[in-house]
Amino acid sequence: MDDLHSLAATIALVAGLAWASGLRLYLTLFAIGLLSHFQLVVLPPALEVLGHPWVLTASGIMVIVEFLADKLPGFDSVWDGVHTFIRIPAGAILAGAAVGYADPVLVAVAAILGGAIASGAHLAKAGTRALINTSPEPFSNWTASLSEDALLVGGLWLMFMHPLLFLVALLVFTALVIWLVPKLFRAVRELFRSRVHQG
Repeated sequence: MDDLHSLAATIALVAGLAWASGLRLYLTLFAIGLLSHFQLVVLPPALEVLGHPWVLTASGIMVIVEFLADKLPGFDSVWDGVHTFIRIPAGAILAGAAVGYADPVLVAVAAILGGAIASGAHLAKAGTRALINTSPEPFSNWTASLSEDALLVGGLWLMFMHPLLFLVALLVFTALVIWLVPKLFRAVRELFRSRVHQG
């Protein structure tokens, strides 16, 4: 039973860090690092560096920058566009590192799957925010941003405290993303086309 719980905790950590990176990379790094720094969680050796004061300072600064950037309608989509090339590789790296010093094959598999999970989370976030940005008022944007912050914190808590429950929730989230992402991008494409024709 302990072996099953340990395996579930490792899989949840691998998948959870990838998922969280796709939503909010810097908040993920900062939160995990803070938990490790104060010895509230035990991270695999490859991730312990996240708790170093200098790394915490850097990730903390980026949390503030992203928090502000994410609240500006329009600019948040630019930020998401740039971070397509940051969040997804970071999710893959964190997932691989979460396996620890295991068989390199397992590390590679974790990194590949982590990149896929991070991609799904990032695309769902970016597509949703692009649609929200078609609204002229900023409140829906702020609500979405704060909801993502809350979802991330809740997800990380669930990942550490109830890994099996987190994995079930992640499966549901993944199914929703597979269903939702094509619809989001079709909607964004149609909006773009209609604006081009109007212009």
